[in-house]
Amino acid sequence: MKKIIIVGGGAAGMMAAIFAARQGVKVTVFEKNQKLGRKLLITGKGRCNITNNCDRETLISNVPQNPRFLYGAFSRFSPQDVMDFFEDLGVKLKTERGARVFPVSDQAQEVVFALCDEMKRLGVVIQNSSVDEICCKDGRVCGVISKGVEYSADAVLLATGGLSYPGTGSTGDGYKMAAQLGHTIVPPRASLVPITAESKLCSSMQGLSLKNVVLSVYNRKQKCVFEEMGEMLFTHFGVSGPLVLSASAHMRDIENDKYILKIDLKPALDREKLNARVLRDFDERKNQDISNALRGLLPAKLVLPVLLKAGISADVKVHSIDKTSRARLIDVLKGFEICVDSFRPISEAIITSGGIKVSEIDPKTMMSRLINSLYFAGEIIDTDAYTGGFNLQIAWSTAYVAACEMSKED
Repeated sequence: MKKIIIVGGGAAGMMAAIFAARQGVKVTVFEKNQKLGRKLLITGKGRCNITNNCDRETLISNVPQNPRFLYGAFSRFSPQDVMDFFEDLGVKLKTERGARVFPVSDQAQEVVFALCDEMKRLGVVIQNSSVDEICCKDGRVCGVISKGVEYSADAVLLATGGLSYPGTGSTGDGYKMAAQLGHTIVPPRASLVPITAESKLCSSMQGLSLKNVVLSVYNRKQKCVFEEMGEMLFTHFGVSGPLVLSASAHMRDIENDKYILKIDLKPALDREKLNARVLRDFDERKNQDISNALRGLLPAKLVLPVLLKAGISADVKVHSIDKTSRARLIDVLKGFEICVDSFRPISEAIITSGGIKVSEIDPKTMMSRLINSLYFAGEIIDTDAYTGGFNLQIAWSTAYVAACEMSKED
């Protein structure tokens, strides 16, 4: 019986183990954590956004980093295949806004339990131990070394993830092992990550959550690289929340570019209607300080920052506000600007961008072009996507391809 070792018991590792075992291969998974799928448990805020219910072209369009590399993998194992797979395991699914797919239970642990139960049913062996080295002979993988013991194998799959959420086990081990075998590692960077920005301003609004606002991101050339409606959160260091995480994936050159965030605080109102609303509020509160008059339009924590951006003193009486000042106020309400400083540390990112250079991997098989019988799947590969279930789809698809190819008779 052919023997396969999978290093990493996350989404990609578990999926690959199941499909390889279903083809009659003896599979051993090495996972240094005591439990499998720890990162899966926290995806989608603990609900597990397992995929996006879309076609292949939409998938590709949501992968900013090396999308063409995934074309074949997405063709062989599509979102529909993923949904069928989990439904067959007894996980009932639902499709929500943005075609995001979740278990009906809204429990990520149901997804992990289903994968673990299927692995157990198929006789997959779990070794709760880290792998220190991949063994090769004559340019071909022959096994791994764990705690000084060598385990033989006909093929090895590296599915160790990236560097995000190191507490779940993603500590870059796979990069080191691949590099030792001659692979090029594209420097890992954070993607889908909170943003550090104007900390003094943002910290004054710490804890404030904005809903149904439009966030736009502009680069140095004043080009809009991202625009979407949703929710965001102000923190002591800057901004976070779903909109910000999505936006971060579009800021590919944060080290050298100068990005500006613009928040439309009242997207449901065009400038004319917003001006009419402001005039109505002002007319009702002519003798109040403007800081009090704006409480009906804005959350309390946002009033002073908006006035600061508009260059209006907080204690000015409403009846003293002239047309020019009101126009500046409308400008700020329709485009509250925040200057971006940097990303938060990669350890706080949902996804790691970077990893094994895709030109060194055969996209048809996920096998290394440098070392025979060495395969890769999931986040360890230099490809990443936007939020919405696309990154897990990458994990499932690459794992499926690797499993099928590893299981073939030589």
